[in-house]
Amino acid sequence: MQSPPPAGTFLIGMPSGGTRHRYSCVSFNHDGSLLASVGGEPDFLLTLWDWRREEVQSFQATSQEVHRVSFSHYDQELLTTAGCRHINFWKLSTTFTGFKLEKLAGHFGNSVASDVEGFLELPDGEVVSGTEWGNLLLWDGNSIKAEICCKDGRSCHSGTAQPFALEGGKLLTFGSDGAVRSWDFERISSFTCDGGGSRLEVEPINELVVGRHVCLSSVVKSSLPGSSVWFAQDSNGGIWNLDLSFSPSAADPRRLLSCHSGPIKGLDVSKTSHLMATTALDCSVRVFDLLAKREVTSSCFNQGGTALSWAPLTVNQKGGLLVTGFEDGVVRLLELRADSGVSAEEHTLLHLKQALKPHNAPVTAVAFQPDGHILATGSEDQTVFFFTVGEACHPLGFIRVPGPVQALEWSPDSHLPQNGRRLLILCRSGHAVEVESPDLEAERSSQSFHLPELPRRCFGFSSIKSRMKRPADTSRLQTERMKIRREEVEKQEEEERQPPGPLLCGFYSEPGQFWLSMGGFDSGYLYHCKFSEDQSEEPCRRQDEPFDFLLVSGADDDPICSVTFSSSRQLLLCGMHSGSIRVYPLQPGDLAPADMQAYWALSVHDNHYGHLRHIRCSFDDLFVLTAGDDGNIFSFSRVPPEESQRALQRQRARIPSPTVRLKTFAC
Repeated sequence: MQSPPPAGTFLIGMPSGGTRHRYSCVSFNHDGSLLASVGGEPDFLLTLWDWRREEVQSFQATSQEVHRVSFSHYDQELLTTAGCRHINFWKLSTTFTGFKLEKLAGHFGNSVASDVEGFLELPDGEVVSGTEWGNLLLWDGNSIKAEICCKDGRSCHSGTAQPFALEGGKLLTFGSDGAVRSWDFERISSFTCDGGGSRLEVEPINELVVGRHVCLSSVVKSSLPGSSVWFAQDSNGGIWNLDLSFSPSAADPRRLLSCHSGPIKGLDVSKTSHLMATTALDCSVRVFDLLAKREVTSSCFNQGGTALSWAPLTVNQKGGLLVTGFEDGVVRLLELRADSGVSAEEHTLLHLKQALKPHNAPVTAVAFQPDGHILATGSEDQTVFFFTVGEACHPLGFIRVPGPVQALEWSPDSHLPQNGRRLLILCRSGHAVEVESPDLEAERSSQSFHLPELPRRCFGFSSIKSRMKRPADTSRLQTERMKIRREEVEKQEEEERQPPGPLLCGFYSEPGQFWLSMGGFDSGYLYHCKFSEDQSEEPCRRQDEPFDFLLVSGADDDPICSVTFSSSRQLLLCGMHSGSIRVYPLQPGDLAPADMQAYWALSVHDNHYGHLRHIRCSFDDLFVLTAGDDGNIFSFSRVPPEESQRALQRQRARIPSPTVRLKTFAC
């Protein structure tokens, strides 16, 4: 967003109507008098907001996703929008009835149509844009004046060039290849073409390669007078300080912030301290101090992290053991500890304690038994592996399940001793499997780790949503015209043929009973299910129906993706597909809310792609942590700030001290 209104101005109480669901981009004109916004699917509206007069006018931008909108810095009557396979040029005029916009759609001509992530308006009215293949396009009107490349046809960047800037008579391009290059702007702007499809070959004047695996997606120049420092966002997880003076004495690129990139795949909290651990597909595992609001330590591996759990104190009394699953099926036990003789604030490390490879596909779930005796790991390869836990983890064996594992949940202590310790395995295919905990003393076959005789029960979800939506007043239906009734019956029959949506999450209620949240067609409800006494049918063929359900208010297209309870079980916290948090109050002794209509809600993560997959409470319930597919992690205090400060003023996150004899195992 550029050229904001004067300092102290707040855009509060603006009229609505700019888009139905979400905004893709907003931008102010040079003097801050107008704001332009573009909406996402389904309307793709380009809206002009005269915020002083509180007037709004919308225009159809395109029928495709728009990534960026911008006013020309040199002519406020010119706008440009660009996105999926298009770039459009707009001329703005003011009439008695409001704004008028004339659109010129960019024609790629002989060039291949490209997604346009970045562009820059030039002083003479021309526009330079990037391409998917790394070259630059110079636009005159709505036609390509020239394709800019390096000598011998080499591309300007190995990947897209997203941000552009004019600085000191040079054109700066920032690429997804991690390189910053400056070009002779005068040569580019004075180029005259001799016909369509002209190619302009130039070499960069200067180049700065920021680093390997760096993807520059956004930049801003330092506001200090005369400074040559720029701050760049790295889509692969970081913010960089760049000296773009290109002088021999220029400082090397410096990373100011390192963070996750892409969806957060695992999150859990310490059982004794205000520490949080996360992992993502960027191959890193990170530990954060919630009180100090800083990263304590991180470790990188050669595969992306896909699941994470903090071990209970029965496994590690110092509270510093993590188990993490990875894309290649490997499970690693990591021990968090401060180096001997060094303060925790100065040097804390994650030490590899043990590495195992129980799966042939990404690990999707890991769960310690509450008493810490057994570790279970689940995978996309449709297996669940069990390990004994002690100084090292030793394999007990595995079972096969009907679908890729979505989540694992051990039965709570309240189900003991009548029902024994059991593991609830939730599969994305809509199956739930319950198995008894493996016997630690039983003899194992030396030929295979397969445990086919392990007692189990299976539930295959069968949709009941179409019947739940039928009108209860059948007498009214009898008075309607035959044609309408026939159409309703046909529509209902079509809905009944719908396959069940993906299983998103669930939790135990009573022994043998559990709640499920489903996606797709079956979203909008929590389904209460139980295992049938008849387990003769093959798991993949089972068609079991829930025996009860709860309507989740306003969630027909916004299913619950994750759930957790506060330690006092007074609250049920839900992470929604839309990225929002919902908190449902519970009565003492309740295993679930009596209904899902009354709740507190807060929209936090991106409502389009920020599905909230992980939600946790700190060990003392003072903090709520969320992580989503948008790569963001948020920490919330459950009490007012002044109370929180009083409760925490003598606390601090405790890093486990080094063990006397740290043993490392691998298999």
